[in-house]
Amino acid sequence: MDTPPSPSAAERTDGSSVQIGALVPLARPGWVEAGQHLLAGLELAVREVNDAGGIVGRPLELVVRDTAADPQRAAAAVDELARLGVAALAGEYHSVVARAAAARADALGLPFLCSSAVLDALTEQPTEWVARLSPPQSRGWQVYADFLLGAGHSRIAVAAQPSVYWASGTRILRDYLAPRGGTVIELDMRALDPTAVCDALVDHRATALLLLVGHPEPAVSIVKSVRRDQRLAEIMIGAPAGQPEFAEWATLLGDDSAAIPFLRYLPERLGPLGARVETALRERLAEAPSFVAFEGYDTVAVLADVLRSHGADRARLAESWPRVAVEGTRGQIQFSRTPGISVWQWAGTPVQVVDRDPAEPDRFRILHVD
Repeated sequence: MDTPPSPSAAERTDGSSVQIGALVPLARPGWVEAGQHLLAGLELAVREVNDAGGIVGRPLELVVRDTAADPQRAAAAVDELARLGVAALAGEYHSVVARAAAARADALGLPFLCSSAVLDALTEQPTEWVARLSPPQSRGWQVYADFLLGAGHSRIAVAAQPSVYWASGTRILRDYLAPRGGTVIELDMRALDPTAVCDALVDHRATALLLLVGHPEPAVSIVKSVRRDQRLAEIMIGAPAGQPEFAEWATLLGDDSAAIPFLRYLPERLGPLGARVETALRERLAEAPSFVAFEGYDTVAVLADVLRSHGADRARLAESWPRVAVEGTRGQIQFSRTPGISVWQWAGTPVQVVDRDPAEPDRFRILHVD
């Protein structure tokens, strides 16, 4: 099940490169498209670091392991990467997988900069070893709840599959909406097919349906079923976890892919660095880069900065989190302690609610900004 070491990692014996272990979902059931975008950002930043002279003259090297959205596989990869001598860990998209990786990194004393996973409780106890670029789920999903209320939705159904991540999201929505007059209706997708979802939405008089389910299935089938039900012509479909961000969504759903609001972690306008990186990522991916690609780039930008300043000693790297001040593609990156969050957190991550424009599904509309 473990991915064998790449030849470059296995054969490296002279200590010439500085290595970063990269955890990325590149096989099903992982969200492969998200993994490809994350890896593209990581690789682009590594190339630029090396073009600029590396880490004090030493090349920076990514040692990539495919997590395939499997927490056990991720934990085993962390063990292997620690043995290989990586200076730090980077990456991961899936929150439950990142949580397993963070627990192992904490136990082993291996710095881990999490790129893209949002689960608040990334570790059970506060840790000095883990930092995170993506906003905690409680912040992002409260922004989404504000958007729902502002759009006039108070009876909100969630089509949910069993998962720590989905359950956490449902709890955040309910706790935030209830005092503000909102009701959250849970639809258990273990018991319902897409047609039964439509019947339940009518019965509960829901005005919005949130997809707290896997991609592409059952999300795509639910969207098709709801869009074709004349009783639900006025209902809003939403996907706070970001399923519509990627091109596969538009390919599978066509016109039905539009007008489904989701969370995206980009500023309203990219600065000069972000615009330059966007162009390079678009060339590398042969499509528009998602926010996940920018998260990958920013991860390496931060790690390269601390490696230049503090060397490859793991303890010194972890001690440097509170002193980070790096220009990223989406703003100035600094880490702090956030109440209720167990890891070093970038508090300034931009948060938007966007959707695909019905008139032009390849174009995104910004609907709400934190």
